[in-house]
Amino acid sequence: MLVYLQNLILEMVARGDALSATADRLCREVERLVPGSLCAIWGVEPDGVLSAVSAPSLGQDYLASIDGMNVAPPLATCEPPTFRSFGIALTDINSDPAWIGYHTAALPEGRETCWSSPIVSAERLVGVFAFYFDARRSPTNFEKDIAATSVQLCRIAFERDHGLRVNQRLLYTDSLTGLHNRACFEEALVQPPSSGGSALLLVDIDHLKTVNDTFGHAAGDSLIRVVAARLAAAAAPNLAFRVGGDELAVLAHNKDVVSLAQRILSSLGQPAECAGHTLVPSITIGAAVRAIDDKSGVIMRQNADLALYHGKDDGGRGTLVLYTSELRTRMNRRLRSIDQLRRALAQSRIEARYQPVVRLDTGAVAGFEALVRIRGRDGRLVPASEFHDAFADARNAAEVTRAMLRAVSSDLRTWLDAGIAVGRVAVNLAPADFAHGHLVEEVQEIFVLAGVPLDRLTLEVTESVYLGRRELFVQRQMEALRTLGIKLALDDFGTGYASLTHLLFTPVDTLKIDKSFVDHLHIEGKAGGAVINGLMRIAEKLGVDVVAEGIETIEQRERLMELGCRMGQGHLFAETLDSDAVADLMRTMPVRLPSTPLPAALRVNGIRRRVQPRAA
Repeated sequence: MLVYLQNLILEMVARGDALSATADRLCREVERLVPGSLCAIWGVEPDGVLSAVSAPSLGQDYLASIDGMNVAPPLATCEPPTFRSFGIALTDINSDPAWIGYHTAALPEGRETCWSSPIVSAERLVGVFAFYFDARRSPTNFEKDIAATSVQLCRIAFERDHGLRVNQRLLYTDSLTGLHNRACFEEALVQPPSSGGSALLLVDIDHLKTVNDTFGHAAGDSLIRVVAARLAAAAAPNLAFRVGGDELAVLAHNKDVVSLAQRILSSLGQPAECAGHTLVPSITIGAAVRAIDDKSGVIMRQNADLALYHGKDDGGRGTLVLYTSELRTRMNRRLRSIDQLRRALAQSRIEARYQPVVRLDTGAVAGFEALVRIRGRDGRLVPASEFHDAFADARNAAEVTRAMLRAVSSDLRTWLDAGIAVGRVAVNLAPADFAHGHLVEEVQEIFVLAGVPLDRLTLEVTESVYLGRRELFVQRQMEALRTLGIKLALDDFGTGYASLTHLLFTPVDTLKIDKSFVDHLHIEGKAGGAVINGLMRIAEKLGVDVVAEGIETIEQRERLMELGCRMGQGHLFAETLDSDAVADLMRTMPVRLPSTPLPAALRVNGIRRRVQPRAA
């Protein structure tokens, strides 16, 4: 009979039957072998909490009274030392003080004796096997054999279940953070929503790459763990996941994502020690509510992704962006813009227009800035501002830079062949131009192919080229460009996140004061004048030139001259010119500024041209 019992249970274990089903069959078979007995199997968690694995013949009231309690009375006799000494512990439920407060649950069943045996695995108590009888008596030798066999079978079943649970945790747990991993997220996402609805919060850790580049990956990993722990605590009881490198997620069981997001954001406000560095975690959250007809959760995820994208790309870092249909409209508009720009690149419809950089005192042209224009398929010339969304695509931005370098080098060759000196021409660079590390070679190749000296070129960069990269990575490329005779200008100076800091490391020849400072020169009490005055002093000490952008009035020009600025550009001097208009303008040099606005302007082929003005 015991051989039959062993074979039956071991077959269930080998077949992979659930622990509860295996334990239930064992209890029923033992009750059949020992008439008058009731059998129960309890699990013991590492923290000592009991849980009913199987007790098919015991009442629910009794199970509820035991389930969830710690290894203490009424199963004090189940402690391992007692079991190891005696094998089976015998208890008189009526008289044993350990059962005080619990015997009322057992007595209605008519049970007066409990025989309990420990289930020990790897020196740890993992469970209890128990007989309950309606009479006070000791077990027979046969019953002891049954108990011993049952304990061994239980140990095997418990160990297999533990192994399965460990493998399940490994399969669905992120090793770095301890959160549920991407595989678990994918499965949870397709589950039907709760009755109160559901929502998804996608969380991106802000500037993680900068942390990795600046402080090392140990600090970055520590930051991920800190954010994950705070996120999970703030989001509980909702499930938290690590979906990717710097992306986490929360599946919410209701639609109140705003208050949940506020809790999460608030939890991240305190500094954290990350591998010896004190960092203040910051996250961006994109959230979407699940629609009734979204059976798979795919649409909700797409919408949350879109909201997160807008949060990171449109200055919403550190906040919650909740999906709306307007975001979808904006995304569609951006995708259309990207597609149109790619078509323009493929069809060579990228053109250069030029804005003069002039001496503020004499009006003499010192050079030009090349501005991107796109020739529409209808022939209309479209400014780059209408394709702003498309330039956020790194591939587009790099391709436009190459197209502009080719156009400018071609125009420079034409002007040089005609004996027209236009000074230096500036071309704007995007962060994407530095990313691949081949910028120096590309610029050199384009200008050598056109037969134009590189000392005719200025390259303009904004401080965005430093975001997410090492200072040294950009610095080395910029130094290499300068050794070729190319000058460098820092554009939109004063609006970045660490303008003065970059001057310590970045080799530039020109600072271009952002138009926002020029616009406020005439407003009493505004700091524009003070800022420009300070920048002029700094530039003088560093030995670099200064160009003021966006000059539109004579008053702005005069005020800039008072502050010591000698060069500028803007619509006061000329609108953007094509290459022929540039040639015509330079043939009439030197140009002197009038003391009044410029009424003497004419349009030739749709381009506003400056005529020779009267002397001031």
